[in-house]
Order: sequence, then structure tokens, then C-alpha cells
Amino acid sequence: MVLDNLGESLRNALQKVARSMFVDDAAVNELIKELQRALLQSDVNVKLVFSLSQRIKERILKEETPGGLTKREFLVKVVYEELVKFLGGEESQLDASAIPTIIMLSGLFGSGKTTTAAKLARYFSKRGLKVAMVQLDVYRPAALDQLQQLGKQIGVPVFGNKSEKDPLKIFSSCQNELRKFDVVIVDTAGRDALSAELIAELKAVAAAVQPNENLLVISADIGQAAERQATAFHDACKITGVIVTKLEGTAKGGGALSACSVSGAPIKFVGVGEKIEDMEKFNPKGFVGRLLGMGDIEALLEKANEAVTEEEAKDMSEKFLKGEFTLLDLYEQMQAIKKMGPIAKVMEMIPGFGQLKLPKDVLDVQEANLKKWKFAMDSMTKKELEDPEAVTSDRIERIAKGSGIGTGEVKDLLKQYRQSKKVVKMFKGASPKKMQQMIGKMGGMKGMEGLKG
Repeated sequence: MVLDNLGESLRNALQKVARSMFVDDAAVNELIKELQRALLQSDVNVKLVFSLSQRIKERILKEETPGGLTKREFLVKVVYEELVKFLGGEESQLDASAIPTIIMLSGLFGSGKTTTAAKLARYFSKRGLKVAMVQLDVYRPAALDQLQQLGKQIGVPVFGNKSEKDPLKIFSSCQNELRKFDVVIVDTAGRDALSAELIAELKAVAAAVQPNENLLVISADIGQAAERQATAFHDACKITGVIVTKLEGTAKGGGALSACSVSGAPIKFVGVGEKIEDMEKFNPKGFVGRLLGMGDIEALLEKANEAVTEEEAKDMSEKFLKGEFTLLDLYEQMQAIKKMGPIAKVMEMIPGFGQLKLPKDVLDVQEANLKKWKFAMDSMTKKELEDPEAVTSDRIERIAKGSGIGTGEVKDLLKQYRQSKKVVKMFKGASPKKMQQMIGKMGGMKGMEGLKG
């Protein structure tokens, strides 16, 4: 999970209060101490931590608890709202109204700009836009090769010229071609430090490119130093936003996120893994929701939209409402989940599931099971897939031999099918509103409805 340690620490702090007999001053003070410890361990600036914790404490102790909420629920609501505000408040939208929309990426050497360019290109391609990338890094010998390889991987054309050492001439030579695209992503050269030379070149490139969005790419592992970098770039080059990369693998991620948010340059995207699909829009509400175990339904829907087409989703929904469910349907769902990413990442987006504290080894086993179950299904006949109840012990042995897995694992698949079918029967004929209420109860989120409103 992104900022796994921070999320676990914040949830533990809230759960301590939930277990308290009374939500009194002592319980609130203990919560504030736990929150401060969690944020400081994630490399958030001491002054920012103190200011945030003071606001939370003042609101909890001074504000009246709204009707319909218990004191504990109000406390969670305050922590959620203040953390959201702390990380930028509302989601900062990227302006993609112009055709073409030109997005220029700048940043220090080693921040992951070129990979980020490809991730961003994939993000827009998946949303039906015609995308191109331009490489203007004339200093790093393999820069163009790297972007071309990534472009080939995602089916996006790349423009550049290895023999030309003037980035302005490179851009000028392909300007007419770029008019055919909806989105153009321009990768620029990085430097080892924020130098006057780098700023001068960026200003010249920006003047020639005239980007609709000028995004600074910052690696999360620089922690609190992100504020100085973001502010300096913002003042010098008028950046319109920040992309924070490598957020999944550093304890300093909290420092980078909070630093960027207070710099005046809003965070627009975050890199949450090494794979080309590991790029997300940064939505403070959803991000904090995940940290606190409330889920992030918008991010989940975005992932789902990438994994299945609208027609496939409609077909699955209709079967779901009718109570129809075969192994073929389970197979399709498994495929969709695999496309959405690792199970642990998908689960943290589902409201309620982030609080279940499932051990990592359990999730890893489930991930491994999906692969084995796929082999088992590939060894089944069409009749067996459509009517799993017809799978006898003799057939189980045949399927196990054909797929190279144990009979116990085939039985586990059939057990998973029966459990899934029970859930489908529960929802049979239910209205969307009724389904939502049932999901809320299943997710263990009693008392949390409306806390994000």
C-alpha cells in the first residue's frame, strides 16, 4: 500500500479512541500524540504536524458534535477533514480542454520524468485520447531510446532527434505533426541540482512549447526538501502542478506530499508503483480515505473502467441483478481484478476492507490462488464452467491432472464459487440503493456513512 506505515499508524490511533470507554480530554490528547508520532515518522515537517494537530484538537474539544453522529464518529470526521485540507483540499483538475493539450514535464535528474511521461501517456490513452510524446532531453544519451521503448509498449508515437542538440529545433521540427493529437506530453532534460542554467533552459523551452500544463516531477524520497524544490520551480517557471513519483517505496512520502501541498503548486498525479499502469490522479479525499481505511471509491471505479469495457460491466451487472452466476462469470471477474492491479491495492480502495487488517501473506496466497484457479478453469469443459455443481470427485481429479495443481486447490476454487454465488443471490433483484445499503453493512462501515460529505 502507498504510505503503508502511515496508514496503519493513523488507523491504530483512531482504533485506540474507539476502544476507550469515554472520549474525554485524556483520550483526545492520546489521539493527538499518536497522530503526531505517525506523521513525524512519515517525515512530515514538525511545524506542519504541530499546526495540524492543534487544529484537530481545537475542533474536537470546541465544536458541538453534529446530530446523528456519536462523539467517536465526530472525532474520525474531524481527523479525516483536517488531513484532507492538509494535503490540498479539493482535487486539482488537469486542464485538457485545448486540442492539442500540451503537457510539459520538468524536474531534477533521477526523479523519473521519462517513465512518468509514459505513465501519463498511457493514462490519457486509456481514456480514449490520441496521445503523442516528445523527447527534448538532449543531454542524456539513452533518453530518446528509453521513451521510444516505453512508447512502443503502450502504443504511443514518440518524436525526437538524436543528432540534434537544440531542444527548441527538435520541437519546432515536429510541431505540424503534433497538431493531429489530443494530448502531447513533452519530456525535458533534468539536472543534478536546481541551477540557473536549468531554469534558463526551461524558460526558453516553455516559451517555445507554450504548454497548457507545466508539471514538475518530484521523487517522494526527497521528503521535506520537496517544498523548496516545488516553490523554486513554481516561482521561476510558473509550474501548474506536481507529480510525486516513487510514493510506494519510501518512508518520506508523507513529507513530500505535505511539502508540495503547502508550496502553492497542487499535486495532480502520484506514481504508486514501478509498472506503467501505476499512476493515479491525486485526490486528497480519496487518498486520506484509503489511509484511514474508508476506501477510495472514485479510484476504484477508475481502475475498473480501465479493466473492463462499459459493455462488459453492463453485462456483469445484469447477470448480478438476475442472480445468474457461473464459473465463467467468476473467471471474468478474476480477470478484471487482475487487470486492476495487486489484490492488496484493490482492497484498500473498497470501503471497509482497508480496516480488516488482512495479513500480507494471506493476500499473497490469494494472488497465487488466482493463477492456479485460472489453470483449473482452462482445464474444464464448457459444461463444467457453466454448471460447477456437476463437477464430481472424478472430474476434480481430471481437472487437477490437466492443470498441474492439487485436487485441494480445485476444491478451493469450487468453494470460492459457492461463496460468491451466495453473495449474488443476496443481491438478486435488489435496487441499486438497496445494494448500496447491503454493501455498507457487509463492509463493517456502520456509523461511517456521510463522514466524507
